[in-house]
Amino acid sequence: MRNLLPLVMFVLGAGTIFGAYALIAWLPGRLAQRRIESRIAGLAMPFSDDQNEPASASILKRQVIGAIPGLDRLAGKMRWGSRLSDLISQAGAHVGVSTIVVTSLAMGLVTGVITALVSRQPWAMLPGAVVGASVPVLLLMRKRRKRLARFEEQFPEALDLLSRAIRAGHAFTTALGMVADEAPDPIGPEFKKTFEEQNFGIALKDALMNLAERVPIIDVRFFVTAVLIQRETGGNLSEILDNLSHVVRERFKILRQVRVYTAHGRMTGYVLMALPAALAIALSFINPEHMRVLFDEHMGRLMILATIILQGTGYVWIRQVVKIEV
Repeated sequence: MRNLLPLVMFVLGAGTIFGAYALIAWLPGRLAQRRIESRIAGLAMPFSDDQNEPASASILKRQVIGAIPGLDRLAGKMRWGSRLSDLISQAGAHVGVSTIVVTSLAMGLVTGVITALVSRQPWAMLPGAVVGASVPVLLLMRKRRKRLARFEEQFPEALDLLSRAIRAGHAFTTALGMVADEAPDPIGPEFKKTFEEQNFGIALKDALMNLAERVPIIDVRFFVTAVLIQRETGGNLSEILDNLSHVVRERFKILRQVRVYTAHGRMTGYVLMALPAALAIALSFINPEHMRVLFDEHMGRLMILATIILQGTGYVWIRQVVKIEV
């Protein structure tokens, strides 16, 4: 029973840290997104009068079939499977949900066994398995973040191209096709999906709403909202797109200034997070007997657990200090 105490404390401590981080970092952004979605929802019209059909229509293939088709179909009926499928799509990865699940389980098993063998502590298998199983999802999240960042940087150029095409006399749908053909990835493929959807019979409003759903960026939502309002009320669309492009560029300029001002704080956080681990590795080579006490003694395991909790708390705290919303 005493051997299970460090494991229980580790799980509770890690859950408390990540839960607090989710509430602090994720909840405000989610609430803001919900407010924007509620404003855009008033502009959306159902594709069908049948209440049993979804409000958004799309001709796109929503899910890639992975290594186990049955698991893909089962995951598609569950909320976690839909979220994982959206994450894969937004990351631009051409893999199925079952592929990610199988890879996570395999990596979790291998990492857990290796961690238990190296540390010679059976309780270390669980945290090692959790870390290994989370690697594929973390890689997908990193790829998604980089892809959305590229989209944001390319978006003002796409708006300028749309504005010039409309000013030259082209229809808005034709301008969408020009952006789809000329813009690089990921702007080009996403606009191409929108262009093909409306080209094959889906209402332009639904196609634009699908674009805002596939690319969860605030600038894209502003773009969709502006276009839909202009189509309802009229106005100079090219001027609207020019103004939106200017706003996006100015916001990027402010964000880069903020990153410069907070560089020292972010670097301090990285150094403070890496210092205990680097020191522990160095001492393991210099004096292995001294470090073995931490793993063999009950008090040593408690100190390791306390170190992980305090390091995680400090990292979350520093991230919130240097995080400035623009």
